[in-house]
Amino acid sequence: MSILNGKRAVVTCADIYMGPAITERFRELGAEVLTSESSLLDQASVDTLLEEAGEVDILIANLAGTPHFATVDEIKDEDWFTLCDRLLHPLMRLLRAFVPQMKARRAGKVVAITSAAGLRTVPEMASYSTMRAAQNSLIRTAAVEAARFNVQINAIAQNYVASETYFPEELINNPEFIKQISSVLPTQRIASGSATADLAAFLASDANTHIVGHAVPFAGGWDVMSDLGWDPRALE
Repeated sequence: MSILNGKRAVVTCADIYMGPAITERFRELGAEVLTSESSLLDQASVDTLLEEAGEVDILIANLAGTPHFATVDEIKDEDWFTLCDRLLHPLMRLLRAFVPQMKARRAGKVVAITSAAGLRTVPEMASYSTMRAAQNSLIRTAAVEAARFNVQINAIAQNYVASETYFPEELINNPEFIKQISSVLPTQRIASGSATADLAAFLASDANTHIVGHAVPFAGGWDVMSDLGWDPRALE
């Protein structure tokens, strides 16, 4: 039996970032998947999604935003607030909307797709890194609060994973980019989107009963390197 057989899942921003890969894999594993392509920029859009979804077993909070490259003293308000609106506010609203029904039922899984950029310091990317770090922090707190209700909440903090949003095929096949990652990325390769989807499937399955509140690093060792040694404009 497939590990997600009979589960009802919601995947947000399903047309970007890891949405396509996770949707495809979850359906292969037997889940009924409701997808949303809304950017969830306000409470009304989250309310609509909740009404359409009804009772769900799994929430995949897949959110993406374009990084703005600037030193801290050069950050523009509009860039800061845009990333907050696309990455942090929607995650809070999704948790607030979907977790209560899981707690009441004493069963449920939430997996947020965040970024390893929130696990370490990345010069000239303070806005993006800060919002991703805030996502990871929010996941930890929500997870601790929900754990006693048999609801497991976690994140996948990834980098160097193929996606049309951050690492499209044309970038992955660029000789200069290949040269760069061969010298700074321990695995020396980009992970496939299906690899993230498989990890998300495990975290969202009944097999996961004891992983709570983690931003699971999925970055080929980049997250533990002592020196970045990379162009910060190559992300996710």
